[in-house]
Amino acid sequence: MNIHSAETTLSFSVGDIVLTKVVELVEHANPGVLYVDKTPNDFDPHLDWLQPNYVDADKAMRLSVHSFVLQTTHHTILVDTCIGNHKQGNTRFPQWNGRDGQYLDVLAAAGVAPEDVDFVLCTHMHSDHTGWNTRLKDGRWVPTFPNATYLFDRGEWQAWKDDDSETVRENILPILEAKQEQWVNGDLDIDGAVSLMPTPGHTPGHCSVVLKSNREQAVITGDMMIHPVQIAEPDWRQRGDSDKELAVNTRTQFINQHCDRDVLILGSHFDSPTGVHITSKHGEPRICY
Repeated sequence: MNIHSAETTLSFSVGDIVLTKVVELVEHANPGVLYVDKTPNDFDPHLDWLQPNYVDADKAMRLSVHSFVLQTTHHTILVDTCIGNHKQGNTRFPQWNGRDGQYLDVLAAAGVAPEDVDFVLCTHMHSDHTGWNTRLKDGRWVPTFPNATYLFDRGEWQAWKDDDSETVRENILPILEAKQEQWVNGDLDIDGAVSLMPTPGHTPGHCSVVLKSNREQAVITGDMMIHPVQIAEPDWRQRGDSDKELAVNTRTQFINQHCDRDVLILGSHFDSPTGVHITSKHGEPRICY
């Protein structure tokens, strides 16, 4: 797996919601890293639309690790917090350990300081979605966003609370110790514009994020699907899914429900273009951003 720094931002809107994609890094990886029994040649039926944006010339996946900043009329919301600096314990992706990246500088370039964030919303508790929940200060992990309420799905925490991993100790427990958490059960509503859609399978309490404003809609996928190929191939099983059969069913149902609808699908690991619409032509996405 090759890593390419991508300290960039991209802004657009969904109705009155202003979104900014804040990129921590972009990786190129063989599909076998993510998918069970898949090789680069399995991309061949879809190369006409996957290349060059989502699959490179060597048929390696282009995968982005990024956050979305949502600015509603009243609040600034950060969806997923990437990998973070100085983290440890990533056995599957050791290149994520001990990073010293510029994520906060990229966030600042988007006009957002840590103190500006009102809510941090994690689609699930994997390390590449919770890393910047905290940062190292005087040898201790402390919340990166001191004024934010961190929104966690209660069912997700039930699956993680007895896990003695570095991810829990570094990224989650310091938030609970600071009493900055709020537990949600799929009933979130921020400003009538941001809500949750349960999309279990990748993890037990995995949620996608639904945006609605001025008759425009979008969904931030989280890891319900990691690469755009899964729009056309929803039965590609992700190695990291805790319940692979449930994940396939969730993904298939989601694609069927959103096919040929004017709903922007924002992939949490889609490289640019990050937003697509799902059409009925062989299940392939129509690129929008």
